[in-house]
Amino acid sequence: YRRGESQGIVVAGGNGSGNRLDQVYDPHYVFVDRDHSVYVSDLGNDRVMKWVEGAKQGIVVAGDQGQGNGLTQLSYPEGVVVDQLGTVYVADQWNHRIMRWPRGATKGSVIVGGNGGGGQSNQINVLIGLSFDRHGNMSSITEIIEYKMSI
Repeated sequence: YRRGESQGIVVAGGNGSGNRLDQVYDPHYVFVDRDHSVYVSDLGNDRVMKWVEGAKQGIVVAGDQGQGNGLTQLSYPEGVVVDQLGTVYVADQWNHRIMRWPRGATKGSVIVGGNGGGGQSNQINVLIGLSFDRHGNMSSITEIIEYKMSI
């Protein structure tokens, strides 16, 4: 929806629920970058999709290798944030970790967590959302954990 308008346009998906590149299945979070590309955490397909402005199909930028805990996999991705370099950060809920996927990467890296859910200093429990402040500090939701990151 544009400001002041009552009619919107579909910018991602819109072709029923599924796993094709023109579909999403249980989308949870959306991030829009400076170029108006839309990133969608597609929870039902364990992937993150990028939809360039005007595109009819999305591009897989993280996951889509089946549910799991390998570096090419996600398990119920939730929050997604993209920095100015196109690096995708994903709240990988069921793996209790935050993953980083540089632009064009075929696998990600674990930057926080990945040691099961819990309350220890190397664990994250029930990870849902992510955000960065203007200083590069990352916060995760529901447990607030801040890490200094250069973005």
